[in-house]
Amino acid sequence: MVVTSPHPAVEIPDIDIWEFLFERTNREWPDDKIIYICPETKRHYTFRMVRDAALGFGMGLSSSWNLNQGDVMSIFAHNSIDTPAVIWGCHWAGLTVAPSSPLNSVREYAFQLTDSGAKGIVTQRSLLPTAEKAARLAGLRQDRIILIEDAPDATLPYQHFTTFIPTNTFTGQQSPRIKVEPSVDLAFLCYSSGTTGHPKGVMLTHTNIIANILQNRACDSKYLTWHSSSISKSESRGDKIVGFLPFYHIYGLTSLVHVSLYAGLSLIVMPRFSLQKFCFYVQDYRATFANVVPPVILLLAKHPVVNKYDLSSLKMLNCGAAPLTKDLASALYERIRVPVKQGYGLTETSPTTHLQPWDRWDVWGSIGYLLPNQIAKFVDPYERELPVGNTGELWIKGPNVFKGYFKNPQATRNSLSADGFFKTGDIGHVDDQGNFYITDRIKELIKYKGFQVPPAELEGLLLSHPKVNDVAVLGIYDEHVASEIPRAYILPVKGVERNTETEKEICDWLAERVSSYKRLRGGVCWVNEIPRSPTGKILRRHLKDNIEKENVDRAKI
Repeated sequence: MVVTSPHPAVEIPDIDIWEFLFERTNREWPDDKIIYICPETKRHYTFRMVRDAALGFGMGLSSSWNLNQGDVMSIFAHNSIDTPAVIWGCHWAGLTVAPSSPLNSVREYAFQLTDSGAKGIVTQRSLLPTAEKAARLAGLRQDRIILIEDAPDATLPYQHFTTFIPTNTFTGQQSPRIKVEPSVDLAFLCYSSGTTGHPKGVMLTHTNIIANILQNRACDSKYLTWHSSSISKSESRGDKIVGFLPFYHIYGLTSLVHVSLYAGLSLIVMPRFSLQKFCFYVQDYRATFANVVPPVILLLAKHPVVNKYDLSSLKMLNCGAAPLTKDLASALYERIRVPVKQGYGLTETSPTTHLQPWDRWDVWGSIGYLLPNQIAKFVDPYERELPVGNTGELWIKGPNVFKGYFKNPQATRNSLSADGFFKTGDIGHVDDQGNFYITDRIKELIKYKGFQVPPAELEGLLLSHPKVNDVAVLGIYDEHVASEIPRAYILPVKGVERNTETEKEICDWLAERVSSYKRLRGGVCWVNEIPRSPTGKILRRHLKDNIEKENVDRAKI
């Protein structure tokens, strides 16, 4: 049975992101409304400052570099209040933005640069060692690296993004903005880890992002506004969000960077998460909302440092990226009296497809209602529609569903049905009230604190270790961090000692070759065999169900 959204449909305009954000006629707040705040440096951007910086950067980039519409610019950076202006400056110039994790290793980042065909990199001084090496591997010239944050530094052979902004941007004749076809041309190329060894480039159009901004606001606009009467030490009025979700991740990219500007909300930008700083910023700025992940809920519910701060300004938290248990949500509420609602989405859906309404946050375990302009259904293994209440794979269709995987038509065909439904790979059901539930997933990805860890990538690397004969990597739930962690089940080469020294050697060896979140935090389990199908596919479910019997000597570090 096909399920529709209980929310009224919203109109999705046929315009690009620049026009949607900066040329709208229904904006309610003034140009000097503060949007992005850096609490560490006390810098900020008003709406006008963001628009002007984006326009200047886009104009300067267009006149300085020989770029074509659709060329890719990579952003390799921790969260920064400069990032939004750079993103929309690229869009003004008709470019596609490819955000990359600053946690990527040289090898991982070089792959993304090469795969996307990036024409340039925007990064930070602290990340130059990785960016420079990856650029060389990808064949990018040194003068194609641009810096944000800090101040222009003449001792470095790189331009600061502000040096691209013409001095006469707003006094002289402006060059025309590059026009794009919103439903066809890409705004972002976001890399999402797959169950194969390499991440896939998810192609998101301007229409995809605009649709998801409006879908989010359909659920939250009544509660998160620019004109709230909350008191703040900052100069801005209205609701304030503490934003630590990575801007390179679609969750932070849409829900923080884009929604904040569109809705006129003030975003307190954290480069990375720190519990103490998070609590301090909530207290100091009287923040009213935050998008979080389950490990942060765990800290807020149990860590003693929370008692030192006043978090009473928070109206609601929204949890996504991984399932949240009833016990954890209840513990949080009992401690700080702040409700937490859940949502669901994927990179391929821009990302949000479901949100709990503010007045139904206590429907435990539910990811909420389907957001407007979407339809969904659950199907059985034979791709037959299932009645309400039956468990199956979730399929979703709507204007926020991605265009496909970059240069990977086979993966696109496998993920999109002939009539346009995206096959999420997640298992669940919907009840007769329209509440959706996700209970399992077909996909083999491990989610560590919201980061996607592809088992096949780690398996491929571990198989190259001289002491590993066969291996399977699975995610195990660790209640201490409220997240899955990767564990390797290893059949060692004959004669290799199955002990903690060998385990540490293998774990340390892998840690040198992958991002920090991909390390074997679950350690190693020694096994006598890796169960496989006749075609060689690892039988992960079989391994999970029988690991206690097959395990010879479990060791965990």
